[in-house]
Formats: sequence, C-alpha cells, structure tokens
Amino acid sequence: MHDPRYLVDVSVVTRYLPEQSQPEHQRFAFAYTITVRNNGSVPAKLLSRHWVITDGDGHVEEVRGAGVVGLQPKIEPGSEHSYSSGSVITTQVGTMQGSYLMHADDGHEFKAIIAPFRLAVPGALH
Repeated sequence: MHDPRYLVDVSVVTRYLPEQSQPEHQRFAFAYTITVRNNGSVPAKLLSRHWVITDGDGHVEEVRGAGVVGLQPKIEPGSEHSYSSGSVITTQVGTMQGSYLMHADDGHEFKAIIAPFRLAVPGALH
C-alpha cells in the first residue's frame, strides 16, 4: 500500500502536430501537456524524469534527465505543476510512459508513476 503522505498523480493531454511532422520521412511530432498534482500531505520536489517511448514498430527509446523542461518544481500539497513538451516518433502510433523521482521535504524519495498514454495521428488505423 502506498503511503498517503506521498501521493502524486500525473495526467496527460496529447495532440498531433501536423505542421512539425513529415510523414514521407517517417517523422510524426506530438505535443503533450502534463499536470503533476501533489495529493499527498508533504511538499515534494520533482528531481528527475524517466521516459519509455515505444513506437508502433516496437522500437523503444528511454530518456532520463533532471527535472522537466529545465525546471525542478516544488509542489505543495493540494497544488499542481503543468508543463508542455513534445516527442517525435517514426510511426503514426506509439506510447509513452515513465516516472518522476520526487523528493519530499521530510527527506523521503519516491516515484510518481506516469501511466502509459498514446501518441496517435488522428485517423491512424491501429
């Protein structure tokens, strides 16, 4: 069972970027907006990210790095942090999932899980 003091929920909204995509070169660009909400009782700082990006052919790319879009936001209980970023994959459909490493003010480190979400060109048959 998860400790309710360290409860961070992650929600995602995605959209296809036709103006940045080149389907003839197997380049499909997507934007995503992520909201990280601290539903726990302890302030927590987002230290790092780990993404697993899988395209429609099953090719997996892992991305790790400090913070998100150059920030390591501290999120108070009941508050949230939203940001937008993007990804380019070589197929019309793919998925992303991962986690954020969080550091609570009381010294406890924990992971906020990012459930798999879909990147898909509208109308793509899959």
